[in-house]
Amino acid sequence: MKLVSEWHLAGRSSGRGQPLMILAPTNARQDCILIVPVSATVLLLANASFASETPNPSVEAAAPQVPGDDATAPVVISTTAQGATAQASAAPPPKADPNAITVEAKRRPSPTDPFENINEKSYEVVQGVDKAFVAPVASVYRDGLPGPLRDGLHNVLYNLDEPVAFVNFVLQLKPHSALKTLGRFMINSTLGIGGLFDVAKRKPFHLPYRHNGFANTMGYYGIGPGPYAFLPIVGPTTLRDGIGLFFDRAFIPTLVRGPFKHPAYSIGASVVRSLDYRVEFDDTLRKLNIEAKDPYAATRTYYLAMRQAEIDALHGKITPVPDPSSFAPKTPAVPAPAPAPAPEASAPAAPAATVPAPTEAPAAPPAAPTQP
Repeated sequence: MKLVSEWHLAGRSSGRGQPLMILAPTNARQDCILIVPVSATVLLLANASFASETPNPSVEAAAPQVPGDDATAPVVISTTAQGATAQASAAPPPKADPNAITVEAKRRPSPTDPFENINEKSYEVVQGVDKAFVAPVASVYRDGLPGPLRDGLHNVLYNLDEPVAFVNFVLQLKPHSALKTLGRFMINSTLGIGGLFDVAKRKPFHLPYRHNGFANTMGYYGIGPGPYAFLPIVGPTTLRDGIGLFFDRAFIPTLVRGPFKHPAYSIGASVVRSLDYRVEFDDTLRKLNIEAKDPYAATRTYYLAMRQAEIDALHGKITPVPDPSSFAPKTPAVPAPAPAPAPEASAPAAPAATVPAPTEAPAAPPAAPTQP
C-alpha cells in the first residue's frame, strides 16, 4: 500500500512542525484508499491562518477505521481536565458481577435460647405494649405519686419478700445470712410500721436488703438455668427462674393465708411490682431496649449474666455484670481535620529600586549686616 501526500513540504515550510493531511473515508477494501493531495501554497496559507487563531487546549484525534466496519464513528480523546471528567461521567456504569455472592449477616443462635424465634416475637409485642401503655403509666406513677408514698409502697413489697429470702438462706445452709434477714423483717415490720419505712438499713442496725429465692437455691445446688424465655407478663426468665418465681409468689399466700390469698391482693401487688420495677430500672431498660445495637440479644445477655452473678455470689465468687451501656453501638471517632497545607515559599521579591531622596542644598549663611 502506497501513501502519497505533500504534507511534509507544508510542515517544513511553515516552521510549526505540525503535519496536516486530509483523508477521504476509506472503503472496506484496503486497495481503494483515496488520498487528496494538497498543494504547498494552499497548505502554507492554511497554516498561516491557523497560526493567527487562538490555539485549542484539547487535542482531538480521529480513531482509526476498523477494516470491514464502515459505520465506526471517530473517537475524540480530550487531554484537558474538563474533558476527562465529562468522558468519565458519560462512561456506562460497571456491570454487576454475575458470579458475586451476597452474604447477609445473621445473629448466631444461642444454645441457651432454643426458642429464639418465638421469644423474639414475644419481645417485640411486649416492647410495643410497654411503649404505648406501660411506660406512660409508669411515668404517671413516678411523677404523680408523692415520693414518700411511692417509697413506702416499694418498702412494703420488699418487706413481704423477706420471709422467702429467710427460708432460702436456711435451705442454702447460711444461718448467719438467715438471721440477718429475719432481724431485718422484724425491725421493719414493727418500727417501720408494716414495712412502710426501711428502718433496718439505717443506723444502728445496718441491715441492707438481700434478694434471695427458690431459683437461687436451685442454682446454688447446681441446677442449670434451662432454656431462656421471654414471657409477656414476666419478661426475661429461664425455666429454673420461672419455677422459682412460682414458689416465691405462692409462699406467703400459702403460709399466711387470710387477705394474701384474695385475688385483689395478688392483682394489686403484681401491678404495683411491675410499675415499681419499671421506674426503678428505667435507665437500664432504656439502654438495653433503645440504645443497644441488638435489643433482644442485649436483654438476654444482660439478664443471664446478672442471674449468674447472683448465684456465684452465694458461693463467694464475684462475677462482673456487663454495663448496659456497653451494648450500644460504638460511635466512630470523628477524625481530626487535616492541617492546612503550609503556603509555598515564594521567591523573595526583588528589592525595589531605591531612588535617593533629593538632598536639600545647605542654606546660605546669613548676610553680614551692612553698616549704616
